[in-house]
Amino acid sequence: MIDAKTTIGWCETFSFPELTLKNVQAKIDTGARTSCLHAFYVEKFRAKDGSARVRFGVHPLQGSDELAVHCEAALHDERYVTDSGGHRTKRCVILTTFEADGHSFQAELTLTDRDSMKFRMLLGRTAMHERFVVDPSASYLLSQ
Repeated sequence: MIDAKTTIGWCETFSFPELTLKNVQAKIDTGARTSCLHAFYVEKFRAKDGSARVRFGVHPLQGSDELAVHCEAALHDERYVTDSGGHRTKRCVILTTFEADGHSFQAELTLTDRDSMKFRMLLGRTAMHERFVVDPSASYLLSQ
């Protein structure tokens, strides 16, 4: 028996209130462990209280770099991630709130340059765990 979970499509739209990002289109990727967000620059720094922080720039609109949103968040972790092409890179990880059609949850996001990719964000399986099941024949089910 499957527990009641929300069904999502192979692509969905998410907002990130703590980052002032709205309506970022995401590809749902059950092969990716951690979710990732396109960041065209990433800078680590120390806040006045000594805490580790990261500032980064996002082009939230698919296929466009006209709009740039500059964000800042606590640096949650740094870890090595292997992409689908087998390239291993060290990425900054933040913990932030995801929102979509009444669903709100905290999950990790790695920051990486996805400028050459169709989608500016991937939603990985850790963020989906115990929340969503994926219908690969559908898209944007959360926004209907």
